Amino acid sequence: QLQLVESGGDLVQPGGSLRLSCAASRFTLDYYTIGWFRQAPGKEREGVSCISSSGGSTNYADSVKGRFTISRDNAKNTVYLQMNSLKPEDTAIYYCAAGPRLLFRLCVLFGEYDYWGQGTQVTVSS
Repeated sequence: QLQLVESGGDLVQPGGSLRLSCAASRFTLDYYTIGWFRQAPGKEREGVSCISSSGGSTNYADSVKGRFTISRDNAKNTVYLQMNSLKPEDTAIYYCAAGPRLLFRLCVLFGEYDYWGQGTQVTVSS
């Protein structure tokens, strides 16, 4: 089974930056669409961003567009989420997920993914 591990979450001040990483083991990510999701306390899980297996296509939620950037390095078997200009409302547990058989236009839907990491906490507070 594909294993995913997120890292990079931290406590940062508003306006700060973080880079999250999603590292895979057991299998390569070459054939997987990867999505980043987040869940804030008392809130439903929401899609943040996703990237196609080749890295040629990306999508972003309106709330993060222009501030977050998703990328992947298949040689390192790792996907990244660069988060800039962080706001308190970005506070959440962030999860990465992998799906081998989904339409890219559906990549913002958590139900389309087969594998999930354990999550990493991002807290934006002064």
